[in-house]
Amino acid sequence: MNCSISGEVPEEPVVSKKSGLLFEKRLIERHISEYGKCPITGEPLTADDIVPVRTGKIVRPRPAQAASIPGMLGMFQLEWDSLMLANFAMEQQLHTARQELSHALYQHDAACRVIARLKKERDEARSLLALAERQIPMSAPSTVAANASVHSNGKPAADDQLGSGVRNVRPGISPNILDDMTECNSVLSQQRKRRQISPTLAPVDALERYTQISSHPLHKTSKPGILSIDIHSNKNIIATGGVDANAVIFDQPSGQIISTLSGHSKKVNSVKIVPRDDLLITGSADKTVRIWQGSDDGNYNCNHILKDHTAEVQAVTVHATNNYFVTASLDSTWCFYDLSSGLCLTQVEDPSASEGYTSLAFHPDGLILGTGTTGGLVKIWDVKSQTNVAKFEGHVGAVTSISFSENGYFLATAASDGIKLWDLRKLKNFRTFTPYGPDTPTNCVEFDYSGSYLAAAGSDIRVIQATSVKLDWNTIKTFPDMSGTGKATSVKFGPDAKYIAVGSMDRNLRIFGLPGDDSSMEP
Repeated sequence: MNCSISGEVPEEPVVSKKSGLLFEKRLIERHISEYGKCPITGEPLTADDIVPVRTGKIVRPRPAQAASIPGMLGMFQLEWDSLMLANFAMEQQLHTARQELSHALYQHDAACRVIARLKKERDEARSLLALAERQIPMSAPSTVAANASVHSNGKPAADDQLGSGVRNVRPGISPNILDDMTECNSVLSQQRKRRQISPTLAPVDALERYTQISSHPLHKTSKPGILSIDIHSNKNIIATGGVDANAVIFDQPSGQIISTLSGHSKKVNSVKIVPRDDLLITGSADKTVRIWQGSDDGNYNCNHILKDHTAEVQAVTVHATNNYFVTASLDSTWCFYDLSSGLCLTQVEDPSASEGYTSLAFHPDGLILGTGTTGGLVKIWDVKSQTNVAKFEGHVGAVTSISFSENGYFLATAASDGIKLWDLRKLKNFRTFTPYGPDTPTNCVEFDYSGSYLAAAGSDIRVIQATSVKLDWNTIKTFPDMSGTGKATSVKFGPDAKYIAVGSMDRNLRIFGLPGDDSSMEP
């Protein structure tokens, strides 16, 4: 007997009380639950109207197709055809998905290119705007005079108009600037390999006979103290920065003050002369940096007031090209500037540290920058990538001064625990001096241009003969601090080490040299 619905032998046969028809139990129950009537006669039918039929074990007969080999081959062919159709449909879906993905990736790439181009155009526009706004004082002198936005020879004026609105512009160091610095590095490196000590360099026996030959009161009596010194080697002009918030330009041969530059509201921590363009850069505790332009009449005008730092500016250093300079601040950043425009191209902060910077110097080749921190750490930076490539530890207290030797191999650093010499080839300390007691820091260290001598300033002034890693560095001369303060703050060698300029915590600039040697005074 076969099921009246499926036409096959039922596994669980049941029979209808009303019609007497045989059904598969699961099929008729589902039909009753959905329609409530007999599928054959159409009469109303419930689950109570069906009765199970007891039968022996039913062996389901094979379907007709499986009863012979040709039938089975036909079944297999149908299954194979269905599989191929399903596989073809899946391949079509995969191809469509790949096309959609490729289109989405193309759209993403095009959007990235558009965004990059827009960012480039935005940065170029910002740079041009910054250049235009910073050049307003130079291109419109009448407007500048009317607004009193330029300082002429130390006359104070309102400075909040200059540079406002562009302090946060950071276009970055362009490839052209990097090429310029790289070319300068190559030229200087080649020259250094052939470099010979100048025959006019002061010999050791001459330095041993140096004594104070002059003293010049340059700064105010009410706020005494010289914090920084720099020398224009070609003209023998000395610049000083003082506690009285002034910078002074001093003609060493004549012993006359050329100009007093007023404008900073707090002490001037650093001064740097740019010889090529008769420029002076000053960094101050008032958080600003100023660029001063010299004129034929000896006066200096303030071209730019830079307000990119948020704390005391502690140090300034000029690149060997004389086209760029860097400033370091207690706000834990250093800024790289274009000198002609006064534009801050990048401001670098070490995310791994919170210590402020207290000293700064360019390597003679110009692609390496050294910084000292308040925590006694010396950091070496790759200027091209603005990344910290080395750290020198060992100092106690703030690093007050750093100086690279002209040979490019040695770095001298100073702190409250004395002086350390570092070999840049092996990145290690090879000599340590403790010239003063633990309560007297070494305030300044400075190599002369030849790299033959190293001067240190603290409670006195000492000149050390620079040799090599393996040989001793001996002190060849010690000058007492003639200021009476016990704090010599800055020291600088003149051309060929023919004289030494010293600043202390009184208002006098002191010159040490050979008595009666007029050749040291000639530019």
